[in-house]
Amino acid sequence: MAAPIPVLDAAGVNALLQKAFPDALPAAFPTVVEVTPGRVKVVAPYRDGLLRPGGVISGPTLMSLSDTAAYALVLAHIGDQLMAVTSSLTMNFLRGARPGDIHAEAEMLRLGRRNAVCDVRLWTEGRDRLAAQATVTYALPQP
Repeated sequence: MAAPIPVLDAAGVNALLQKAFPDALPAAFPTVVEVTPGRVKVVAPYRDGLLRPGGVISGPTLMSLSDTAAYALVLAHIGDQLMAVTSSLTMNFLRGARPGDIHAEAEMLRLGRRNAVCDVRLWTEGRDRLAAQATVTYALPQP
């Protein structure tokens, strides 16, 4: 099965995310750095306050980035449809995410008329040392 073709590039997706979340602090908000057919790459800057006791990035931070990366992936492939909403998010924590910028790569597993299913992988140390993996489903707005 061929990967879906994006309708927006990284700049277009970033503009839509700013439109959807106008009160988000630009310096703290994740940035879409790459859009390719069926994939996006997102980076969230490290900042104080992301750590939990034990010195690793908190689970809620990783879950939030998973959801944001999946939303970015959906928007990249369906365009200005801000009412796409999360209907399911399943998170697997694989190892503690050490302090540093958080990288997320989201892949479209299925893009249908009613929903989109995405696989998201997150890391801070390197792609070969995944900290977490999520499966995120988005309900797509109906005309």
